[in-house]
Amino acid sequence: MVSIGRNGARSVRTPATTTTGTPSTSLSPLFSGQDSAVLETLDTSAIDEEPVVTKVTTRSLATSLMNTRKRPAEDEDEDFSARPQQATPVRSKGRAAIPSTANDHGVQLLSEDEDLKDIECSDSEHNESDGDAPLPSKNWEQLSDVVSGSEGHESEADKELMVAAAIELSCETARLTSRQSSGVGSSSRANIAPQSLKITKKAAAVERRLTRSGGKEKGKGRSTDTKPMTWVEQAQRRYLQEAERRADKLEEHTLMRKLGQKLTWAEKFSLALKKHHPELKDVWGDVTLLPFQQESLFWMRKQEQGIWHGGMLADEMGMGKTIQMISLFVSDLKRPNLVVAPTVAIMQWRNEINTHTEGMNVLVWHGASRVDDPEELEKYDVVLTTYTVMESCFRKQQSGFKRKGLIVKEPSPLHQIKWNRIILDEAHNIKERQTNTAKASFELQSNYKWCLSRTPLQNRVGELYSLVRFLGVDPFSFYFCKKCDCKSLHWKFTDKKCCDDCDHSPMQHTCFWNNEILTPIQKHGITGPGKIAFKKLRILLDRMMLRRTKIQRADDLDLPPHTVIVQRHYFSLEEKELYLSLFSDAKRQFSTYIDSGTVLNNYSNIFSLLTRMRQMACHPDLVLCSKTNGTHFLGSDEPGEATICRLCSDVAEDAIQAKCHHIFDQECMKQYLSTAGDMTPDCPVCHIALTIDLEAPALKLEANIPSVRQGILGRLNIETWRSSSKIEALVEELSNLRLQASTTKSIMFSQFFNFLDLIALRLQKAGFAICRLEGTMSPQACDATIQHFMNNVGITVFLVSLKAGGVALNLTEASRVYLMDSWWNPAVEYSMDCIHCLGQYRPVQAIKLVIEDSIESRIIQLQEKKSAMVDATLSTDNSAMGRLTPEDASAKILSRDIQLI
Repeated sequence: MVSIGRNGARSVRTPATTTTGTPSTSLSPLFSGQDSAVLETLDTSAIDEEPVVTKVTTRSLATSLMNTRKRPAEDEDEDFSARPQQATPVRSKGRAAIPSTANDHGVQLLSEDEDLKDIECSDSEHNESDGDAPLPSKNWEQLSDVVSGSEGHESEADKELMVAAAIELSCETARLTSRQSSGVGSSSRANIAPQSLKITKKAAAVERRLTRSGGKEKGKGRSTDTKPMTWVEQAQRRYLQEAERRADKLEEHTLMRKLGQKLTWAEKFSLALKKHHPELKDVWGDVTLLPFQQESLFWMRKQEQGIWHGGMLADEMGMGKTIQMISLFVSDLKRPNLVVAPTVAIMQWRNEINTHTEGMNVLVWHGASRVDDPEELEKYDVVLTTYTVMESCFRKQQSGFKRKGLIVKEPSPLHQIKWNRIILDEAHNIKERQTNTAKASFELQSNYKWCLSRTPLQNRVGELYSLVRFLGVDPFSFYFCKKCDCKSLHWKFTDKKCCDDCDHSPMQHTCFWNNEILTPIQKHGITGPGKIAFKKLRILLDRMMLRRTKIQRADDLDLPPHTVIVQRHYFSLEEKELYLSLFSDAKRQFSTYIDSGTVLNNYSNIFSLLTRMRQMACHPDLVLCSKTNGTHFLGSDEPGEATICRLCSDVAEDAIQAKCHHIFDQECMKQYLSTAGDMTPDCPVCHIALTIDLEAPALKLEANIPSVRQGILGRLNIETWRSSSKIEALVEELSNLRLQASTTKSIMFSQFFNFLDLIALRLQKAGFAICRLEGTMSPQACDATIQHFMNNVGITVFLVSLKAGGVALNLTEASRVYLMDSWWNPAVEYSMDCIHCLGQYRPVQAIKLVIEDSIESRIIQLQEKKSAMVDATLSTDNSAMGRLTPEDASAKILSRDIQLI
């Protein structure tokens, strides 16, 4: 046993053992080094005497083990259970005190490739022979007290353990020698040798552990002492490890379901990296807001906490209004939120939310199969819908619809929910306050409301009222009575004679907006009361609107240069004669309205005349081959509108219709499907999954009554068709661009669907690969078409209808925009900025094709005047106000310019 003297020295008491035969004077092979103090002769006759106290140093044992064992040190943490008639091992700070009960006659040197995990003995290996005298357990208990002492003596305990093992081996060697001399059989030796081998292994493990711990302390200056863990702490540690393992497995299964395949080693490695290094999660997917976007996020949060509960964000197109609103969603994560946007924009909203957020549930509420349960809508974080769907739901709720001869009213799910936040994207769609779309938006209920629009003001100042009314700004949205304290957000005159609240007449009620802002500007322009009204309007907009331009934030955006070029071309001789003839007819008709004093009553007819002049400047066939004049160029025996194949742009002999309502020739479709191979083919027009029956009977169209809208191509003779000056100018521009850079993508905008048909026909003949975005497409078809243009290098031309894609597009893959026809409102032409957005790295050119000496040249002048009015209202630059005339600021601008044209 181990004892501690008064001076702190430790000693090991070796119990007396019983032997037979002559005493042995051989030394243990472990004690061959110097500084060893061991009894050279063991007295086996004195059995009952007190154990001999022997002081041993550990240098000899370490030297012997290191000389006989040339293997790297390994830590051996074995935990043995107490066994009958055998010493109980004691665990102390991760180390075990191992008893020695074997004879060292069977000691063997450890081989280089022997596994130390075989150290643990089985029950049979620990059983001793009948002739063995085991080491008393009390010695090991005392040894365990030393080993489990203070933390400062941990290495001393390991040394004492080695000494105890060495002494026991020496005693066993003596007993074995005495038995051999007395004639003991080999069976007894076989039982003792394995135990000596185990003792040797244990001693070697402790020696290596001491060597390793000593090296660490020497090299790093750290203590190897560790606080022992209780059973409760060990159980908690195992529980946490198991919970962590389950969380890792769940994350792997989630990613596996998302990818649809088993995870590779690289994907698992990436998950492990992101777990222990959270900063790596947002290396690729995180979007860092630009400085001006962070400013807007702070401003929007402040607006929602103030009296306005919302406002208007009027940044220019391409500055990231969508990302800024998504950051507002993420800032509080409250549901539900409603986003109302044009049809082409709702899929872009969904893609942006899914890309830049995690775990946000998004629902595209569009189509005939949309859910009608308000409780289901409230489960989503963001609900995306269109202005058309919102208006339809509101109309069915207010006016109802006919079903089996009865008027049925259906509650609108959108208007039954109190949303957390409502966003109107391209909010100028509600600029006319009397439309059903505007009224439907007024009835929506929410905590916060926001309007997003690059052009909140387009034609006149009165258009701003719809946005103010939607936001519910007090007092500018309310009606006030001049006779009493009546105040109402709605115009409540059911019988059209008296107010429902105060019984005063409509003449006694006025809208605060009209009284303070709109009426003075309409009557006085920018002079007198009108100038004061403009100042009031600017104060109001400063409080509720945030507007930044690309020029103001050029340093933050770092966008490439944007050049706007106006190319002026001329009519050919035939086109000039046709245009002058149409202009003379329109001028004569307009003079008739002036002479009769019915100009204001014939605005629609006047606009029809002006539209025909605009179409004539694009292509004469847009006027001459319209539906009313289609039979003039077709034979009397031919139908008014032929069926055109959308693949070859020729008359379809055996026309078949796809599920997406596009018509193709049967032979053309068979050839198209043969090129698809095993892949699921897409519709060549809208690029969604194609569903068509090749065995279906050919479509039969009645004479002059087309069942499917085919456009102007069905009324033309394709073989004799001639192009126009504007189309040929476009083809020349694209051909030169293809010679310079064959992969440069271009976008063509036009307001006339038939004009896009003619452009597509001419470009296909010139060898250009095109795709089209039409107003009749569903949101899924619009998104598929946009992705087809963005992801295919061979598609270099994109034909877009201004009605379908004039807003909310981000087409940074293209670097050229061609505006094929002009419009009175310059805000419509801001669609040219769809390529000058965040993410664009190439110089951008926007080209306007204008026919000189036509109505288009005068439209350009009108656009400049309207742009000055918008700048004077929305910008803080007072110089824009000086460029306006009183007529420009008032409502007389339109009638004056009609007379000019």
